[in-house]
Amino acid sequence: MTTLSIFHQNQPEQAQTVVTDPDTIRNKLSAHGVHFDRWATRDLPADATQEEILEAYADEVARLKQDWGFQTADVVSLTADHPQKDAFRQKFLDEHTHSEDEVRFFVRGQGLFYLHFGDQVYALLCEKNDLISVPDGTRHWFDMGPEPEFTCIRLFSNPEGWVASFTGEDIASRLPRYESLAGGA
Repeated sequence: MTTLSIFHQNQPEQAQTVVTDPDTIRNKLSAHGVHFDRWATRDLPADATQEEILEAYADEVARLKQDWGFQTADVVSLTADHPQKDAFRQKFLDEHTHSEDEVRFFVRGQGLFYLHFGDQVYALLCEKNDLISVPDGTRHWFDMGPEPEFTCIRLFSNPEGWVASFTGEDIASRLPRYESLAGGA
């Protein structure tokens, strides 16, 4: 279940607020410029190719490109048997920003976005059907968990794709990880 947990950065052991209602999640994120939506998923085979996935969501992707000026879209998929899963997880676990919006649509599986706003951290457990757009310059990180299982459509303005600027802050190491917040989901 999509879940938003809100933490105070100085009291990371306990969420101040936990929300599961999609409309409430949308409103809380919108207050910080984060776009959250839920799309209907398509019936796709488990081994669907990038081309098949992008074709299935062609209308939605085209609308985002037109409305927000994205240039490219691709598909990222990671499974628990991937030999570099630990390295991929570590790559995204440190707080960073981007010079463009970070947009992900979860075709399957789940992952945890942490968004750092002032003295609060919003931990959003995204799952199948969820679309999130993290505004450029927003401090955040992503935890796919120790046994990742997800497929996402990614949209970019920069043809180079994912380019991060790491903040050097240790806040990500002080918040509960995916294993705690996903509840074994």
